[in-house]
Amino acid sequence: MPDSDIKPDLCPACGARNDCSLADPRTADQACWCYAVSIDPAVLEALPAALRNQSCLCPRCAQVEAQLQAAARPIP
Repeated sequence: MPDSDIKPDLCPACGARNDCSLADPRTADQACWCYAVSIDPAVLEALPAALRNQSCLCPRCAQVEAQLQAAARPIP
């Protein structure tokens, strides 16, 4: 995929919206959701080299949905 086809707001693995706050000019001053989770390095290494470090994965492809749900739960 040529660099010109890489969209910072789309997941490089599946093409879905990645909800990256850094890719949206309105929220670019906020930390991305991915800063608060631990992504398995093997998940990132599975991407073709040309797609790494170009845009965020979506939570599903990053395999962190459970982490995000746990972080969103109120502490009793």
